[in-house]
Amino acid sequence: MAVAVPRRMLFIDGEWREPVLKKRIPVVNPSTEELIGDIPAATAEDVELAVDAARRALSRNKGKDWARASGSVRAGYMRAIAARIRERKSQFAKLEVMDCGKPYDEATWDMDDVAGCFEYYADLAEGLDAKQKAPISLPMESFKSYVLKEPIGVVGLISPWNYPLLMATWKVAPALAAGCAAILKPSELASLTCLELADVCREVGLPAGVLNILTGLGPEAGAPLASHPHVDKIAFTGSNATGQKIMASAAPLVKPVSLELGGKSPIVVFQDVDLDKAVEWTMFGCFWTNGQICSATSRLLVQESIATEFLDRLVKWTKNIKTSDPFEEGCRLGPVISRGQYEKILKFISTAKSEGATILCGGDRPKHLNKGYFIEPTIIADIDRTMEIWREEVFGPVLCIKTFSTEEEALEMANDSQYALAAAVISNDLERCERMTQAFQAGIVWVNCSQPCFTQNPWGGNKHSGFGRELGEWGLENYLSVKQVTQYISNDPWGWYQPPSKL
Repeated sequence: MAVAVPRRMLFIDGEWREPVLKKRIPVVNPSTEELIGDIPAATAEDVELAVDAARRALSRNKGKDWARASGSVRAGYMRAIAARIRERKSQFAKLEVMDCGKPYDEATWDMDDVAGCFEYYADLAEGLDAKQKAPISLPMESFKSYVLKEPIGVVGLISPWNYPLLMATWKVAPALAAGCAAILKPSELASLTCLELADVCREVGLPAGVLNILTGLGPEAGAPLASHPHVDKIAFTGSNATGQKIMASAAPLVKPVSLELGGKSPIVVFQDVDLDKAVEWTMFGCFWTNGQICSATSRLLVQESIATEFLDRLVKWTKNIKTSDPFEEGCRLGPVISRGQYEKILKFISTAKSEGATILCGGDRPKHLNKGYFIEPTIIADIDRTMEIWREEVFGPVLCIKTFSTEEEALEMANDSQYALAAAVISNDLERCERMTQAFQAGIVWVNCSQPCFTQNPWGGNKHSGFGRELGEWGLENYLSVKQVTQYISNDPWGWYQPPSKL
């Protein structure tokens, strides 16, 4: 099912361009460990060209070509992009599988979500026109006021490798809807579909410089983008360590940033549940996307009275997960992204074992797969809350378990984390679910499920999981600045100062 990997260049000012230093980065298929192509490696010199192109795009024709164009004009381009993504869904999905290893069924779902996200923000772009100059009620009749929502300017968008095109779209679509000019820097570990997005932009005639796409390493391309004085905002999804560096580089410029960082989210299962339904949602919450998801509910808290039976079923279900080449029919777990990530996850598991934890299932390479960065879906019990495996984000198919006796104990353990991205509760007692929902320290709460994500809903966390929200109307607000306009409408003088004598 594989497809040929196109040899692409950087996308700057509506054109393909070789990197100034002519560097490239190899692309390895995580399922086979084979080299399948390469991508251009941008550096500070290329960032400079992209920023200049974005600036020109905003000012061209006094802004009327993009920034000051009506939302309906921008929406037309976005709907055309969505249509092309749908037409090329199979090609995009296959490239995604080869690049990051997610199951093909999941990759095709992602492509539908990509197209849907562009369509959703096209609608919001049109709606923005109607909201401009909305009057504000004032206590003085001699004044009238309204608000203008304007694009924040040139935005740097730095996206991760676990949902390569989808999470890039979470940033690109609202930025374009707002009228910004954008520079996208996807992860060097998975950039193929983002470069194909550039090809789509060329096909639909997106104005030059509105979207520029630079692939490359973080220190060589991401860092100069984040610190560039003519980039007006940075939106980043990735690790806490990199998020801290971006905040530090933005601080001297008082540049706004939005950060979606790590997570170590809890899922709390009470004794009154349908066990098999709860087991499946627990698995989906941790093993979806090969376990590589920032919101993974990877800390399972299960009530003591059902723990033995629940864990017995959980292990049986987990051992039944089809782990295979992601193109195989029915695959539900593929490889992790890279050798470095593979070794990091296995070290997490090894450390947990040395600290006294028990591996209930998994914990190693699947015996039937000799190549690729595959790790069995892993369940770990006998956890101490001080253990690294319980407190740190693994970003792999690893689920850790503790039991609790009371609702209060469950909440205390659930909230005992530096992260606060997501949380889930599984119970048939909806009043209890409401109490848990209000008490969870998290930006996202799931009730009787885990991981559903809809473009219409806000996405983001608190504490070390970052700040700001993507998706929904909140995602559009990320890329808009608010301008208050107040007008004096009385024919009478203001009368605060005594006029000078006319004598």
